[in-house]
Amino acid sequence: MATDSRAVLDRAKRMFAGFDKALALIVFLLLCVGLVTLYSASLDMPGRVEDQMRNILLTFVLMWAIANVPPQTLMRFAVPLYTFGVALLLAVAAFGLTRKGAKRWINVGVVIQPSELMKIAMPLMLAWYYQRREGVIRWYDYVIGMLILGVPVALIAKQPDLGTALLVMSAGLFVIYFAGLSFKLILPILLALLIAVGSLVTFEDKICQPAVNWPMLHDYQKHRVCTLLDPTSDPLGKGFHTIQAVIAIGSGGALGKGWLKGTQAHLEFIPEKHTDFIFAVYAEEFGLAGGLTLLLLYLLLIARGLYIAANGATLFGRLLAGSLTLTFFMYAFVNVGMVSGIVPVVGVPLPFMSYGGTALTTLGIAIGMIMSVGRHKRLMQS
Repeated sequence: MATDSRAVLDRAKRMFAGFDKALALIVFLLLCVGLVTLYSASLDMPGRVEDQMRNILLTFVLMWAIANVPPQTLMRFAVPLYTFGVALLLAVAAFGLTRKGAKRWINVGVVIQPSELMKIAMPLMLAWYYQRREGVIRWYDYVIGMLILGVPVALIAKQPDLGTALLVMSAGLFVIYFAGLSFKLILPILLALLIAVGSLVTFEDKICQPAVNWPMLHDYQKHRVCTLLDPTSDPLGKGFHTIQAVIAIGSGGALGKGWLKGTQAHLEFIPEKHTDFIFAVYAEEFGLAGGLTLLLLYLLLIARGLYIAANGATLFGRLLAGSLTLTFFMYAFVNVGMVSGIVPVVGVPLPFMSYGGTALTTLGIAIGMIMSVGRHKRLMQS
C-alpha cells in the first residue's frame, strides 16, 4: 500500500515538474482575488464566474502543457507562428469583421482575434532571431528586429486597436533591448516622449479644439487623449469612464467599503466593471490596503519572472522570459493607470483579474513559457 502511494506521488511530481512553484502560487493568488472581485462585479450578470472558472481550468491545462515543452521546441514554432499571425492580420485588413467601428476579427469557422496571437508570436520570433545571431549581433540586426516588430504593430494599430498594438510593441522592444540595444539610443526617444507629453499638457486648450486635426490619429483617439487631460470636458461621454472609476477608487479609502458593498459598481456607474475596469471595483471594496496588496502580487510575479529570465540556460530563453515578464508589467501599469486616469482608456485587461477567455489564455501561455525556461535550467543543473 505504501509503495503504491509513493508511486502515485512520484508520478504526480513528474507531471507537475514543469511548474515553477513560486510563480504558480502567485498566479493562483491573483486568480483567487480576481474571482472574488468578479463575483461582486457581476452580481447582475449570472454565469460570469462559472465561465471564468472554466477559462481558468483551460488556462492551467495550457500552462502545464507549455511548461513541459523544452525551449528548443518552442523555438521551432517561432517563424511559423509569426508568419501565420501576420498572414491572419493581413486577412483581417482585407476582409475582417467590423464591430463597434473596429476591424479586428476574422471568421475561420470560429471568430478569432489574430492580434492576440502576436502577443506570443512576437517575442518568440525576435528571441529566435537574436538566438541565431548570438555572438555576432551587429547594428543592422536591431534595424531588422524593428522591421520584424513594425509590420504586425502597424497592422494592429490600423484596425484600430492601440491597446493591443502597445502590448505587442512593448513585448518586441523588450526583446530588442535585452538583446543588447544601447540605452543611449533609447534615451532620445524617451526625451522626445517627455517633450510630447509636456507639450500636450501645456497647449491642451489649443490642440484639443475640434478644428485641430492630429496627424496619424483617428478623431476618437484624439478625443481619448484630450479627455484624459480634462475628463470634465466630456463628463457624460468619453470622460465618464475615467471620472466614475476615479470616484470609485477614492471612495474606497484606506480599507475599502467591504466586499459586495461597492456602490459605484452596484449602482452601474462603473462601465465595463467586470473586464477593463475591474480594478475600480476592487479598489472601492478593498481600499488602499487591498490595492497595495494586489500591486505587491504583481511585483512578486515580475520579480520571479525576471529571476527565471536572468538564470535562463540560453539566450533565447533569457530573451523570451524577460520580454514576457515585462509584458505583464505593461498590462498592469496600463490598466491601473487607465482606471486611475493617468493614461488614456485603451482597453487593456488586468492580468488574471479581468473577465475573458482569450486574454486569460494568452497570459497563461506566457506564464507556461516562462516556466519552460526555468524548468530547462533546472534539468541542466540536475
